[in-house]
Amino acid sequence: MNAVPSLHPSPRTLEVESLAGFDRLLAAGAQGMQGWHAQSLDLRGRTAPLAALDVQGAIFLGCTFDAGVEESLRSRGALIFPRLETVPFNPYRGQLYTPGELYAGIADSRYEDTLDARVYQWSIQPGQRRRLDATLAAALHDHSIGDALDELTGTELAVGRPVVGVMGGHAAPRGSAVFAEAALLGRLLARSGRFVATGGGPGAMEAANLGAYLSEVPEEQFQQALLGLAAVPGFRPSVSAWARAGAAVVGRHPDGTASLGIPTWFYGHEPPNYFATHIAKYFANAVREAILLELCNGGIVFLPGSGGTVQEIFQDACENYYGAPETITSMVLVGREHWLRRFPAWPLLQSLASGRPMENRIFLVDTVAEALAVLDA
Repeated sequence: MNAVPSLHPSPRTLEVESLAGFDRLLAAGAQGMQGWHAQSLDLRGRTAPLAALDVQGAIFLGCTFDAGVEESLRSRGALIFPRLETVPFNPYRGQLYTPGELYAGIADSRYEDTLDARVYQWSIQPGQRRRLDATLAAALHDHSIGDALDELTGTELAVGRPVVGVMGGHAAPRGSAVFAEAALLGRLLARSGRFVATGGGPGAMEAANLGAYLSEVPEEQFQQALLGLAAVPGFRPSVSAWARAGAAVVGRHPDGTASLGIPTWFYGHEPPNYFATHIAKYFANAVREAILLELCNGGIVFLPGSGGTVQEIFQDACENYYGAPETITSMVLVGREHWLRRFPAWPLLQSLASGRPMENRIFLVDTVAEALAVLDA
């Protein structure tokens, strides 16, 4: 059940996302379901309590009932969104994904057989993005993911901890200096009490989630993990081998520090990394980008990247440019050579910030240690 404030305010509702939660409400003496949103519950065997409840104003999303119960609920004022059996995902899910769910079976089968790959293949079928049933299913799914992300912000994982975003290119291979620097950044951020959020993909994103995940292990084990991963530098030619290498690290360190990844099936050729313990995967990339930036109340560190990272820099800059002074968050670009010459985003960002409240919240540094220092300032 969700009792935390939403990032997207809406009328007060009670989300019931587990059968145990439903039973607790009944045991507490609930008599009506006005404002209840029941998500993906198997309510078979609950016919008698459902018959006794006033269901006017209740919403059932993808729930399963005993025979005849749906008709009764509808006749008494409930709204029922049916299960969608033709899509390979649950559009009403109540939780974020985990790597183990998206990659279930990867130890013994190909990546192409995993849930993550099957959903991506569904999404790119010819004409799929123009079909009403498909677009509705994807929209319902993304709404559910957003709702689950709202819940995460109210848990002990995030409350009282600044959420710091780490953005960067997907192409940085394991074993490279860029990958190691990004992993060190994630490690330092998590050790300083921050909650790390990334775009959830490979490259610098994977490295930052890895660093956060292994933030509490001794330095020697951290370096061993980096060395072991370098044997499979990237997700090409085999996502299966790449994912298995990540899963092996998690298997050796099953109690890593939590962090967040927000990937998208829009860029489905980029698989999600195995080190973000909480994965908010969206179909709509624009929604995913906006929410990722919105969550990062502790600032964003931009590691070297190209098109996607440049887009994120100026999307964040736009929000800071027009934002109230109290809402402006730090922007830290790492890599002078990269951001001054290869992709000269820094001069434009400086010009944009000149004379604005954001002017003193943008930084260009060369190392992740410097990035952490300006965030601490």
